[in-house]
Amino acid sequence: MAKKILIKPMMTEKSEHLSENMGKYTFVVDKKANKIEIKKAIEDMYQVSVEAVNTAIMPSKSKVRNTKSGLIRGRVAAYKKAVITLSEGEEIDFFGDI
Repeated sequence: MAKKILIKPMMTEKSEHLSENMGKYTFVVDKKANKIEIKKAIEDMYQVSVEAVNTAIMPSKSKVRNTKSGLIRGRVAAYKKAVITLSEGEEIDFFGDI
């Protein structure tokens, strides 16, 4: 169930800053999942206790690429992201022993 709700963790500069300094982790989640389902999925998958879940639906964006044959127009799909706040002293290790 957790694998259907949690799609992937977001690895951006802003999400890295939040995880290092504030104990908040960012995930791309299923658009139909609510905060309670996301909280249960995180707790089951990573064995941590979640204090808060904040969600946002990110809109799609149009992109244009310049190629030899001309302009290629396309769209980046919309997605839902969740910012998870963990209890004090807990953390999620995505990379293991790399």
